[in-house]
Amino acid sequence: MNASLMSSLLANVDWSEIAQAALDTLTMLGGSLVFTLVIGLPLGIWLFLASPGQLLERPRLYATLSVIVNILRSLPFVILLIVMIPLTVLLIGTSIGVGGAIPPLVAGAAPFFARLVENVLREVDRGVVEASQSMGATTRQIILHVLLPEALPGLIGAATVTTVALVGYTAMSGVIGGGGLGDLAVRYGYQRFQTDVMAVTVVLLLVLVQCLQSAGDRLVRRFTRK
Repeated sequence: MNASLMSSLLANVDWSEIAQAALDTLTMLGGSLVFTLVIGLPLGIWLFLASPGQLLERPRLYATLSVIVNILRSLPFVILLIVMIPLTVLLIGTSIGVGGAIPPLVAGAAPFFARLVENVLREVDRGVVEASQSMGATTRQIILHVLLPEALPGLIGAATVTTVALVGYTAMSGVIGGGGLGDLAVRYGYQRFQTDVMAVTVVLLLVLVQCLQSAGDRLVRRFTRK
């Protein structure tokens, strides 16, 4: 009875298609997260170092980087998806599918992560940095052996927040045929009014977010000094 009721409630759900969409979402998430971290971490470090009163104070460089970051962060992601279509086609050869979604995902998430990195580095005890300078440490040594280790729990937390945001971005990429669970929700849940498909995709996205947040929280606790 329960099985038949469940079957009737989920009559429009094609589980093989759901599985493929979930795999596409994970592929988009993984690919875009790698590029986001690779671009966003150095950018955040430069924002911190070039800001007023820091090791490599460069007011003009900081202002320029801040403007770029703020512009990209202020654009709603749906608009960014559309604006970046020509560049995405130039880079990837297509603006749809999993590959076509990754460039706008990175463009939307990397500046966000960079600003989080800057804020996390600002919370490092300045006395530790000054002590390293007094012992003759170079800027590179301070970054690698003082700033990043001291800020590691905060950086993991920032990466977790960014990853969760990327899950939402991957869902929104379905608006332009980006693939994944978001695309499935748009095509079946919105355009065809198949609410059961919509419900399944939403539940899967919620479960993914919860798993990612829990994993990030565990890592933060593990690396937090007691």
